[in-house]
Amino acid sequence: MRKTPFGKTGYSVSPLGFGAAPVGYLKTEQERIARILNLLLDSGVNLLDTAASYPGSEQAIGKAVGHRRKEFVLVSKCGGKLPDVSAAPWSEANITATVDRALKNLQTDHLDVMLLHSCDEAELRKGHALAALVKARDAGKIRFAGYSGDNAAAACAAELPDIAVVETSISIADQVNIDLVLPKAQKHQIGVLAKRPIANAAWKELKDQKGLYQGYAKTYHDRLRKMQLDPAKLGFTGPHAWSELALRFTLSQPGVHCAIIGTTNPDNAKANIELVEKGPLPADVIAKVRQAFAAADADLSWTGQT
Repeated sequence: MRKTPFGKTGYSVSPLGFGAAPVGYLKTEQERIARILNLLLDSGVNLLDTAASYPGSEQAIGKAVGHRRKEFVLVSKCGGKLPDVSAAPWSEANITATVDRALKNLQTDHLDVMLLHSCDEAELRKGHALAALVKARDAGKIRFAGYSGDNAAAACAAELPDIAVVETSISIADQVNIDLVLPKAQKHQIGVLAKRPIANAAWKELKDQKGLYQGYAKTYHDRLRKMQLDPAKLGFTGPHAWSELALRFTLSQPGVHCAIIGTTNPDNAKANIELVEKGPLPADVIAKVRQAFAAADADLSWTGQT
């Protein structure tokens, strides 16, 4: 799988990355997690994304591929309230404890990137949380500090000197950050991870969505219905038509380096690898998807889902 420079980090990353939220929240069996992760690594995927708040996910990754640590860029997230960390959210004590916890869980001596996990813009601007990550960076516990979130907060983060990576929502049904965040990220050579790049498969019936995704999927489902997109009319057919349109659209956006997809199904992982290898969408298809979003969001109310 091809690799692209990851902003100013010095790393090169695959266009497809693995997101660990589903395997954590859905309590996926360790054997299945190991099978998926090793399949992805063997196929050239080299970025794994997790978070302190995804139950058991850090431990699962450490057990599954800790012995292959040199083969991937490792990203986690911190700062929010955790049941086993007594310190206040966004405090130095919280972030320090969570970084140390991640190192132990993931069986590593450093994280490549640690992201502040969805703190609001006001909290971000206070600087205490980011200063704690910088302290961890200077101590060698992490290589780079970053931010995960959306809208004005993510745009703010992209302009902070100590931020090297931003993870933000970008998909066919979540396009505000394309205009709000990506230009700033490109200006400052920020590594960009696209979260929810296939809009939580919101083209499916809501009854078929698992509990983890129902909240996000409802919003995206409603948006897609208003956008009236039809993959067949855009040249996509077959069982993966929607997935191909969605994933390739996200990866076609200038400044996006890696799209994070969480799956508990090895077959879906294989399919995503094949779709990514097809590269960016034609310019006219991108334009039609952008136009459909703009027309459906006439009052500009469709903000990025945090």
